[in-house]
Amino acid sequence: MQNETALATGIADLPAAGRVRVWDPLVRIFHWSLAVGFATAFIVEDDILGVHVWAGYLVLMLIGVRLGWGLIGTRHARFTDFVRGPHQVFAYLADAVRGRAPRYLGHNPAGGAMVVALLVTAAATGLSGLALYGAQELSGPLAPLMGRLPPFWGHWLEDVHELFANLTLALVLFHVGGVLFSSLSHRENLVGAMFTGYKQSEKP
Repeated sequence: MQNETALATGIADLPAAGRVRVWDPLVRIFHWSLAVGFATAFIVEDDILGVHVWAGYLVLMLIGVRLGWGLIGTRHARFTDFVRGPHQVFAYLADAVRGRAPRYLGHNPAGGAMVVALLVTAAATGLSGLALYGAQELSGPLAPLMGRLPPFWGHWLEDVHELFANLTLALVLFHVGGVLFSSLSHRENLVGAMFTGYKQSEKP
């Protein structure tokens, strides 16, 4: 039973206690840069269109890099380390509500699902914004294509862009809540770990 628990938490191959690096520099830079890029674009909206657009470009570039790193990166950066099926995600959430959720060194199943959801909605926000920029401003890489469409497409794209932006914001708020909940449940500073890259391999 003890070995099964160790395997579930992803710490079976680590020392009994001590600090271990979990998040590599690229993961940490991606995380905080994505937060800054999305927040900037969301706050300025189209009041400062140039800033909004370049923040959107940054978000899309970061997502592209993260997708690649999720395939070839370090252990806990890879999608194979934290992407789980719906059954495991809901089972973990049920255990969390009961206060019995196991500790994971990397992303837990719910956290992994949130990473995927945020990547999808942030990418959809950026791509719809790129299309909207081409349709309404006749600018950006999609301008030659979007500029040929009837005007109503611009209004529709604006609604889609706002929908995905608001959905991404909602997921961010759930993400922050989940991080705080998990930090309190396991008595560890998950926010600090995303700055330093280090976590406790196992509680003494």
